[in-house]
Amino acid sequence: MQKLFATFLLFTCLIILLCACPSPKNKKLMTDKQYTNDLIHETSPYLLQHAHNPVNWKAWNNSSLEKAKKENKLMVISIGYAACHWCHVMEHESFEDTAVANIMNQHFINIKIDREERPDIDLIYMEACQAMTGSGGWPLNIIALPNGKPIYAGTYFPKDKWMYILEKLTDSFEHHKEDLIAYADSVTKYINEPKIKNDSSKNYDSVDAYMDTLILNWMPSMDLKYGATKGGNKFPMPTNYEFLFYYNYLFNDPKIFDYSKLSIDKMCNGGIYDQLGGGFARYSVDDRWLVPHFEKMLYDNAQLISLYAEAYTVTSNKRYLEIVEQTIAFIEQELTSKEKGFYSSLDADSEGEEGKYYVWKYEEMENLLGNNSSLVNEFYGVTPPGNWEEGKNILHREQSIQKFASSNGISSLEFKGILDESNALLLAERKLRTKPSLDDKIIVAWNAQMMKAYINAYKVTRKTKYLDIAKENASFIMMKCMTKEYRLNRNYKNGKSNINAYLDDYAFCIDAFIEMYQTTFETRYLNMAKGMTEYTLTHFYDPHERLFFYTSNLDRALIARKHEIDDNVIPSSNSMMAINLFRLGKMYDQKNYLEKANHMLEVVKSRTIQYPKFHSNWAKAVLMNEKDFYEVAIVGPNALELKKELEHYYIPNMVVLGSTNGDSKLPLLVHKFKKNQTLIYICKNHSCQLPVSNINEALKLLNYKSNDYVRSKEKD
Repeated sequence: MQKLFATFLLFTCLIILLCACPSPKNKKLMTDKQYTNDLIHETSPYLLQHAHNPVNWKAWNNSSLEKAKKENKLMVISIGYAACHWCHVMEHESFEDTAVANIMNQHFINIKIDREERPDIDLIYMEACQAMTGSGGWPLNIIALPNGKPIYAGTYFPKDKWMYILEKLTDSFEHHKEDLIAYADSVTKYINEPKIKNDSSKNYDSVDAYMDTLILNWMPSMDLKYGATKGGNKFPMPTNYEFLFYYNYLFNDPKIFDYSKLSIDKMCNGGIYDQLGGGFARYSVDDRWLVPHFEKMLYDNAQLISLYAEAYTVTSNKRYLEIVEQTIAFIEQELTSKEKGFYSSLDADSEGEEGKYYVWKYEEMENLLGNNSSLVNEFYGVTPPGNWEEGKNILHREQSIQKFASSNGISSLEFKGILDESNALLLAERKLRTKPSLDDKIIVAWNAQMMKAYINAYKVTRKTKYLDIAKENASFIMMKCMTKEYRLNRNYKNGKSNINAYLDDYAFCIDAFIEMYQTTFETRYLNMAKGMTEYTLTHFYDPHERLFFYTSNLDRALIARKHEIDDNVIPSSNSMMAINLFRLGKMYDQKNYLEKANHMLEVVKSRTIQYPKFHSNWAKAVLMNEKDFYEVAIVGPNALELKKELEHYYIPNMVVLGSTNGDSKLPLLVHKFKKNQTLIYICKNHSCQLPVSNINEALKLLNYKSNDYVRSKEKD
């Protein structure tokens, strides 16, 4: 990789030296949709945003790729998504400019890609960009040979620099083609090389020693003042805290619990959380969680609902329950389709300005809130000069309602009444503003995460409407995006579902359907999860690397076929499949699944211990596989009621199966039904203890750890 990076730097320097000449005069920008290109036929909002650029954009399809080969032209492959701020900036500066368009149209085949529809392409070219430049991001702009192999990569480019790069590469392709081909071959070879090694993890005598080292490796990067990771931008990373809660449950580590709680408290009290309307922005651009990158993504909010539901189960802190319900209210109002699918995102920008919909001037607050403005402004950190830029204020909390009310000499009940009234006024005023644009395509993987979020919300609130919505979404996926053979399509919009799904679509659907079964004891959901798992083993599994490819063997081959491994803002599809195989192996007594899950962990364990914050879902899978894990069978007419009782307790190391009658064919439930009795069987490795009839007895057999230190932190 270092050699590639050095070569790329030399190439870039050559371009800059050759480009050191006066900038051309700006040409007149496009006006009033005088251009239309092939993207007009697409359904992706991101692609449709570019359908009236003067650039002759094409979608990624066989026709476009063959055209590049036939005409022997370089390709511009530009990748982004609808809520991406800098994608909008580059579009306005470059892709709407006729001078830029003239160069691109004359010398290149120009392909626009929605990374949310085609993450397989993004995965490959993002790795190429990181190999060439040492960094990545969106918009992701790739210059490739007619065969798709990359020769140049970057993210956002100012217009003049973009034009010179295009001109220089056009010249190089004409006069130095062999050098470009050799460089493209080296980049392509690199991105096809395996990035994982199965080595040092076997040096650890026990999982306890392994986890000790993993936490020690993680701790230097932990921000113990503001939570999450030290440094600039802060991303939520829900999987990190789910693992750390699990770790603390088993190892009782107050430092880890305090860090986890600090992180989730700072997130929900910061500007990254919409204090008025609920829902989380994608990340903050500072280390205090104050200034968000304002777009709201479905996948973030789905995972964070599940995280805060889990945090409530761990701590009984009612603030977390409030976050769950507020964020679900945001999803219901802004991101839910009539067909019970969930839309992808809300833009960061409105009226061409990032965050305009969400921020407030001090004078606005005073005028709207009158006598209450002083208290509310203080509570939300609103000041006359603004807490952000140009006199703007981002609402956030520094204290709980209880502490703030006490410090101001009023009761918490009185102040909550003032705050509720003020929030309603502010929300009503905000609704009069121009709303950020909606990306209304439906992505199956993210819908599955949202389905699971509704299930988890139901568990902590017992609001049946949440479970009903989860069931409706499950039906939507099965009816609109799945075939009888368990094959999924990734997308849905305007009645169309036409992109063959990727591994994450299956992984998150399997996970959500397992959760649905554990909540309802309706075996059809578990059978769906197993059917999809068998489909992935047929079409995605790589027996050589003992992992899953990201793309199906039915898809057109790209320049590389990748394994998605690293856990990031979203857990990797492979780590999710390792957990799915483990849980289904336990539930179906399927030895083959358990062996495959264990093999996957062996491949990735050394990588996990070295970079734990980017492999936290893998670390969770290690705990599941190597520490005590229980199979709980609840059988009898009151099985669902006892299951609900059990859900009051945070017990991460179990799967739950159940039946209200004796009809279930699941191995763990066979021969356990006794008429007029409801019994709980606690099993480990499919060896069951004598049944018990109440939750307290079950908790003892589960070795339930009621942590007094955690409970002492439960008050807001």
